[in-house]
Amino acid sequence: MPEPGSRRGATAQPVAAETGGRAERRRLARRVKRRRRTRRVGEVPLLIIVALCIALVLKTFLVQAFFIPSGSMEQTIRIGDRVLVDKLTPWFGSKTERGDVVVFKDPGGWLKGEAARPPEDPVGVKQIKETLTFIGLLPSADEQDLIKRVIGVGGDTVACCDAKGRVTVNGTALDEPYVSPGNAPSEIRFEVKVPKGRLFVMGDHRANSADSRYHLDEAFDGTIDENGVVGQAVVIAWPFDHWHRLEQPATFRSVPDPAPSGRRGRRGRRRGPPFA
Repeated sequence: MPEPGSRRGATAQPVAAETGGRAERRRLARRVKRRRRTRRVGEVPLLIIVALCIALVLKTFLVQAFFIPSGSMEQTIRIGDRVLVDKLTPWFGSKTERGDVVVFKDPGGWLKGEAARPPEDPVGVKQIKETLTFIGLLPSADEQDLIKRVIGVGGDTVACCDAKGRVTVNGTALDEPYVSPGNAPSEIRFEVKVPKGRLFVMGDHRANSADSRYHLDEAFDGTIDENGVVGQAVVIAWPFDHWHRLEQPATFRSVPDPAPSGRRGRRGRRRGPPFA
């Protein structure tokens, strides 16, 4: 019969082996956790780069946010609003239509006096904002961009005013509820035959918009090149209490296509000083 001491010795070895196995498993688990943590840390820069690339693609080809620095489109779009601009549909051949609100590059001198330049940001903050704006994560405050409503497209005859003081397109009077309250449709009388490939634009705040009417004496009778259009403003995204879609007003749907021929419009005379 085995002695008690030998029995205790026989059972001690498995216990020691089991204890050693648990310690080894814990060490393996800790190593796995460290590897996972290291892998996650290494993935963060890659995820940031991917996110920035996606944002840049969205800004370049799909949609871009713009900051509104002036009141030329009030009350439809107010100072400080952020609008989202659709840049995708032109890639599929979509044409700018009457009534669209568009963002376009300054044709040359239109921005003089439109908005005061904001104070310079501190060094470092300015560069960060410029980077975020470039990739589309901040609204653009680029002073080379303007926003107006398209009143006439290539071939249209835009005039003001009819017997009731309304703007007409191809002889059809426009009902313009979007014009800022208290403003006349136009204090400037004009008649312009819009050249092909160009647009006649006006701000909704007619008394405070240096639009096509104030450039009638320039080349192309104050119209802008379609190729200068950055995109169509489709929604006011900020502030939330002013959020709404920017849709084509119903009045433009009743405008007929231009007649195949017609005389070139006479240029109107300005009444009062130009506004921003």
